Amino acid sequence: MTTMTEASVREFKMPDVGEGLTEAEILKWYVQPGDTVADGQVVCEVETAKAAVELPIPYDGVVRALHFPEGTTVDVGMSIIAVDVAGGAGGAPVAEVPAQAGAQSPAAQEPRPEPAAAASTAAASTDAAPVAEAPKAEAAKSVGSGRQPVLVGYGVAASSTKRRPRKGPQIAVPQVPDTVQAELNGHGGAPAVKERPLAKPPVRKLAKDLGVDLATVVPSGPDGIITREDVHAAVSPAAPAAPAVQPAAPMAPVPVTAPAPGFVPSYDTTRETRVPVKGVRKATAAAMVGSAFTAPHVTEFVTIDVTRTLKLVEELKQDKDMQGLRVNPLLLIAKALLIAVKRHPEINASWDEAAQEIVVKHYVNLGIAAATPRGLLVPNIKDAHAKTLPQLAESLGELVSTAREGRTSPAAMQGGTVTITNVGVFGVDTGTPILNPGESAILAIGAIKLQPWVHKGKVKPRQVTTLALSFDHRLVDGELGSKVLADVAAILEQPKKLITWG
Repeated sequence: MTTMTEASVREFKMPDVGEGLTEAEILKWYVQPGDTVADGQVVCEVETAKAAVELPIPYDGVVRALHFPEGTTVDVGMSIIAVDVAGGAGGAPVAEVPAQAGAQSPAAQEPRPEPAAAASTAAASTDAAPVAEAPKAEAAKSVGSGRQPVLVGYGVAASSTKRRPRKGPQIAVPQVPDTVQAELNGHGGAPAVKERPLAKPPVRKLAKDLGVDLATVVPSGPDGIITREDVHAAVSPAAPAAPAVQPAAPMAPVPVTAPAPGFVPSYDTTRETRVPVKGVRKATAAAMVGSAFTAPHVTEFVTIDVTRTLKLVEELKQDKDMQGLRVNPLLLIAKALLIAVKRHPEINASWDEAAQEIVVKHYVNLGIAAATPRGLLVPNIKDAHAKTLPQLAESLGELVSTAREGRTSPAAMQGGTVTITNVGVFGVDTGTPILNPGESAILAIGAIKLQPWVHKGKVKPRQVTTLALSFDHRLVDGELGSKVLADVAAILEQPKKLITWG
């Protein structure tokens, strides 16, 4: 294996790809060790809690190492790829950045299931293996000696953590052959080297706050990872006390009790599928729980005849000014809501808990809930209130296409003021939508169906739908919410109000 020189290697760290996110999952690598890359070239795609983002490399050079495989969740600030900016003169590509302390065993070079974040290094025990710290130490040196690796348009989250220098005796520990170490462990020789327990940074912080030694915690996560539940179980009064650790003896394996004859498991793994909660699903769950238990929701309903609106949609499709644009009922419903907000601007507000103030927005960033393969996304159209109908149609088309392709940026999902969710596309009559966090109102559109309706004194088949408006009752009274919903309904029943009220 050819060793890279410190001066020629640049480590690209996982950047903060949007609004203070702390981690991202590597979805796909577009390069492999040995490939030549150029400044600005996309090397991988990562998924955060808000969007899938492609990361460009800020160096010219040759890829020498990919530190994590696809599917790994990496904390912001950790090195994910090493690039030899000398142009590949150093030799063949390697699978991982070698440690300066000496050659590693093949097992030590394999990526760990859950690497610790750089920010938690200061809190880690001083007996952590240098082999595991080598890639991060190499990355810290390379950042100081060259160009700072950042994602174009964002940047790496700043960190004030400084690494303490390693002591000399620690460097030699990992070089002891496994067979020799086993002999020492079995015959009372030198004490066994304790492997650093596997746990994510938040779990390590929780253990530190609760005074729990992770070495005494029995892991229940995949690949021996310690979870938050394991830490809580370790401090629970009902949990049995952990046995004292003998310094000269290795940890005994946890005994497994064989099931009694005739025992039937409480679940069948062949009939269940467990899906990790992460990415968009994890963020959506947290946001909805926070919204539902923070803002007192009120939902009102109205059933209306939208036959005239559907006729106007067909006429607009033939209009030369709307050619090539997405024209559908959602477009006119969005315009109706914008006019209702204009007539009742107090609905377009947010609740500032810290300042105990109601913040009325003089602009409308119209959110559109979109079901995508990655989960529910709510991108918004910036300054939708100032757009003409053709401009609004163009923005809607771009928003929907980008969301379906999974290319919605984090910025497109920030700063929304009111939202529309169309549950009618799934054949649902109506619903009680939960507010998007930070917003005061959300309008749900039900399915449009041909139904018997009293029109001009006679029962006729008409196109009918049900609208539902949920609002935050802290800042929106029933009167205000009712007026907004009634205005939207009136416009959709009599589309000429788009002109008289608009």
